[in-house]
Amino acid sequence: MKKTTLVIMAAGMGSRFGEGIKQLEPMGPNGEIIMDYSIYDAVQAGFNKVVIVTRNDLLETMKEVIGNRVEKMVPVEYAIQELDNIPEGFQVPEGRKKPWGTGQAILSCKGIVDTPFLVINADDYYGKDAFQLIHDYLVEDHQSDRQYNFCMAGFILGNTLSDHGGVTRGICVVDENGKLVEVHETKGIVKTPEGAACEDGNGVMVPCDVNRHVSMNMWGFTLDFLDVLERGFRDFLAGLKDGDTDSEYLLPMFVDRLIQEKEAWVSVLETRDKWFGVTYKEDKPIVVESIKRLIAEGLYPDDLYQK
Repeated sequence: MKKTTLVIMAAGMGSRFGEGIKQLEPMGPNGEIIMDYSIYDAVQAGFNKVVIVTRNDLLETMKEVIGNRVEKMVPVEYAIQELDNIPEGFQVPEGRKKPWGTGQAILSCKGIVDTPFLVINADDYYGKDAFQLIHDYLVEDHQSDRQYNFCMAGFILGNTLSDHGGVTRGICVVDENGKLVEVHETKGIVKTPEGAACEDGNGVMVPCDVNRHVSMNMWGFTLDFLDVLERGFRDFLAGLKDGDTDSEYLLPMFVDRLIQEKEAWVSVLETRDKWFGVTYKEDKPIVVESIKRLIAEGLYPDDLYQK
């Protein structure tokens, strides 16, 4: 059986969550954070290693809160995402304050990840099904007429909304063969009495189909993705306009580019599990109650690390 790696993006600071680091907020009965449950599900699905993407100033905290505990169950390594970690020949634009987004986060794993790998966000709970679906895809051989064959967990939009404000989701177009055709990064999607809505280009709220597939940044990649991602980062930096201090190199947008250039197929693996996360501070009580319910239903032990 092929070995596989779980990569967790945990370098971001969520401004909408308020003070503190939302990825490290205790949610479970013994102080577990959402990452504990993701790692537990990944190991149960068959993943052999965990790589946590963080920042230098968070590294020791990350080890103390999660890494030292998890490494008793599965090998753990750390990748560092920093603003100045860019290819030779480029400079950080004056005035730029934050790192370059999820594409750069995954690039920071180059040299650390050496197997097919799954990418997730640190502050999202995905459910057990998606981990198993992606693991099984990554250990299979896939032949096609394109250079790259990846996968993503396709969540149902209605299962991924927050009760406390708008969220950003990659709304997907999927063909009749279950392949991803396009990803439309859509901001400000809110719950409505009819289902969901978001702003159009003119600031008018328009309905969103709650049954559409969306990307939650849960991707399955082969190891060669890191090489093409690096080339894409160079293209991204070369294309920045003077004075641009905010543009981000985003994973969904780069994957979409590979699809449009007919370099990659992405299989959408549908999961009906209900997502929950801590986009907003007010989401925490819902997450805590959701975890209590999952424990009561027998999906998790009361203590994830009991012997």
